[in-house]
Amino acid sequence: MADNEFLPKLSQNFLEILDDEEYYDITIEVGKDPHVKIFRAHMVILNYRSPYLRRILSTNKRKN
Repeated sequence: MADNEFLPKLSQNFLEILDDEEYYDITIEVGKDPHVKIFRAHMVILNYRSPYLRRILSTNKRKN
C-alpha cells in the first residue's frame, strides 16, 4: 500500500471499528427506564480520546 493510501484506509478502518457491534468492550447506558439509550464503545478509543473517561476506566480497572 502506498503511503498516500495509508491514512485514508486507516481512517476508514477506524470508522468500521466504531460501527462494529461484535467487538465492543464497554456498554454505556444513558437515561432512565423506559427511556434508556445504550452506547457500545471500545475502551482503547475512549481511553485515548477522553482524559475524563481515562480516569474513570483506570479506576474501575483497579477495583476489578
